[in-house]
Amino acid sequence: MVFAIGLAHNANPSNSVGYYAMSTITSSQPASKLKQLPLLRLAFRPFFLLAALFSILSLLVWLGFWHGNILLRPYGGLVFWHQHEMLFGFAAAVVGGFLLTAVQNWTGLPSLNGGPLLGLVALWLLGRVLMAFPMDLPGWLLLAVDLAFLPVVAITMARLVITAKRWRNLIFIPVLLLFATANLAMHLGVMQGDAELIRQAAYLAVLLITLMMTVVGGRVIAMFTANRLGRTKPEPIALLEGVTLLSTAGVVVLQLVIMLGVAIPALLMGGVMLLAALANTVRMARWGGLHSWREPLLWGLHGSYACIPLGLVMWVLALMGLMRVELAVHALTIGGMGTMMLAMMARVSLGHTGRPIRTLPGIGVALGLMLIAALVRSPVLALFPQITHWTYTLSIIFWCVAYAIFVVHYTWPLMQARVDGQDG
Repeated sequence: MVFAIGLAHNANPSNSVGYYAMSTITSSQPASKLKQLPLLRLAFRPFFLLAALFSILSLLVWLGFWHGNILLRPYGGLVFWHQHEMLFGFAAAVVGGFLLTAVQNWTGLPSLNGGPLLGLVALWLLGRVLMAFPMDLPGWLLLAVDLAFLPVVAITMARLVITAKRWRNLIFIPVLLLFATANLAMHLGVMQGDAELIRQAAYLAVLLITLMMTVVGGRVIAMFTANRLGRTKPEPIALLEGVTLLSTAGVVVLQLVIMLGVAIPALLMGGVMLLAALANTVRMARWGGLHSWREPLLWGLHGSYACIPLGLVMWVLALMGLMRVELAVHALTIGGMGTMMLAMMARVSLGHTGRPIRTLPGIGVALGLMLIAALVRSPVLALFPQITHWTYTLSIIFWCVAYAIFVVHYTWPLMQARVDGQDG
């Protein structure tokens, strides 16, 4: 998310029929004024910028609430709003922006831009506004508006992938639709007053993002590391890859069953989680992360991926009654999701605006703050629960500072045309 599949420029659109079609379209039809706006040329531009800004604003509201100040009276209450909006506001925007950009690389077909992209951005923004300021509107209307974003992303992506017959990338369609299903369940939980449904749906969303990070990380982290450091990329081990992906997907399936109200033995869920944690650890150990310590855009990715097995092991401990599940959840969301998304947004925003991929001043600090925030909010808090107030405060502040650094560096590039004169 999370995410960089295909954004390593490993696919050459000029070799595909889709590229010829795209060239014909752009040469034979006058481009609309909206399409010419740099911010609307590809989905990563508006969604990365808006996601970063939204995460800062929403966490500042959450910080105010944690310190006793009610700055907002959102739909479902502030606790629900915080959970929901970090998953289906922030994370969904990054995932949507990434996938709708990556699919153009994968297929050679033009992805969403111009007016249609503006419409999708407006839909996402409307969802955020209505969730924050429900204005006594009926719950079904809020649900319909908020729920529409992810299916639109899935349909747009599926159309391009199927047209180009790039079947390997269809894996993201069911994941996106399951992500939308988790969103639906959270809304139904509010409408029915079912706190357990809300909780289990939020867990499903977190694990779905974890699955996406596992898929994406396996495709790009080893390659980025080898290319940057001049090392030989380790060849994937088919059995290890299969066990990693299947066990992580198995955790998602079990959580879906739990959300649907079916009791799953803790021993079964814990066993699959431990297998996924072990497989992800062995897989990650082969990628050469220890050699990346001088490159923040690399160690940020390795560090974020390491939070996947950390979070899964902590979740198993929670199933054993040794800690709270929300500690494991924050290892996955702050350390995994938040850090990987920041690292990939920093990388993609340079590469896809025609700029050299390098660590800009302060980005290493930002990534370090994210990993520290994850450690403080999860394992440190598990060991020292008496400092809960300070750990909450520090983790929120560190996230806000980290993403503010991104906004300072990347607002201008994201709003300007590519420096190499190419489209995108």
